[in-house]
Amino acid sequence: MTALSIQPGEWVVVCDGAKALVLENIGDAKFPNLKTRDVYEQKVLATHELGTGAPGRSHSSTGAGSSSVEQTDWHDQQEKAFLTDLAHTLEAAVKSHQLKSLIVVAPPRALGVMRQHYGHALKGAVRAELDKDYVKMPIHEIEKHLTAAAA
Repeated sequence: MTALSIQPGEWVVVCDGAKALVLENIGDAKFPNLKTRDVYEQKVLATHELGTGAPGRSHSSTGAGSSSVEQTDWHDQQEKAFLTDLAHTLEAAVKSHQLKSLIVVAPPRALGVMRQHYGHALKGAVRAELDKDYVKMPIHEIEKHLTAAAA
């Protein structure tokens, strides 16, 4: 992978299923300077706070058999809702001309969820996607990883 060129004014969205950093390059393409525009975080609740109890049971209409119903993955649903909301927020930013192009950096699973919710305007604005998990790094480290050529 070669170094990624981050254009002046371009947004870099670094996220996972619980946190998103929206950064803007206030520098130039040669010497980017990423500054925080927004931070979105969702409080990750314990499973017992999310669910309603044990999985249910399904009873057959014929015979006396029954089977269990798969437990709902509440954390997964919470992450998907967060990423869906983030995609909608970014779509609105493109439509309101707050942003022209962006780079999305997220783990592969989060990228997959977000892609499902890209609207037409956002699809046209996404210039690059990187399947990396940088959300817990300080901004200067994120900048270094994005602009350094891989060895």
